Amino acid sequence: MPEKPFLTDIKTLRQRARQHIEKGAVTPGYQADLATVVRILNEALATEIVCVLRYRRHYFMASGINAQSVAQEFLEHSNEEQAHADQIAQRIVQLGGEPNLSPEGLLTRSHAEYVEGDSLIDMIKEDLVAERVAIDSYREMIAYLGHDDPTTVRMLEGILAMEETHAEDLVSLLEKLGTSGPR
Repeated sequence: MPEKPFLTDIKTLRQRARQHIEKGAVTPGYQADLATVVRILNEALATEIVCVLRYRRHYFMASGINAQSVAQEFLEHSNEEQAHADQIAQRIVQLGGEPNLSPEGLLTRSHAEYVEGDSLIDMIKEDLVAERVAIDSYREMIAYLGHDDPTTVRMLEGILAMEETHAEDLVSLLEKLGTSGPR
């Protein structure tokens, strides 16, 4: 069986790689709208930061008979959301952008809200709402990027999978606490 040839010959690939080397990972083959990608990644970054802060508050404020196990879940989710934020910030830099970590306007850039919740159940429900917002946001970002930026798509797909796991964890907590109906 004959080998399938590259679409571009090696000599041309090498020549293109030497052009605009200051752009790092962004080669002439990058097909997405770079400014838009950096903007939506900064929105995702803001969303993750808001989620980190909300989960941290919930971790510290959890009280009641079931609080210890639920608080540990909040802390775990907070740490995972921080890891997502770090991944997103790193990707923004790889694309030649600047991660917007400014607290000014954080909530306006975020897709998720920061709702504190008055009880353990309220906290879980607010976290679940935020996870559902993140899930839909990531799905839309992935669809928008399509095949134009496969590296960012893979990163977002990994984050999406974790957000779906978080949502399932929160639904399970509500079921264990007897506060949700049948699925």
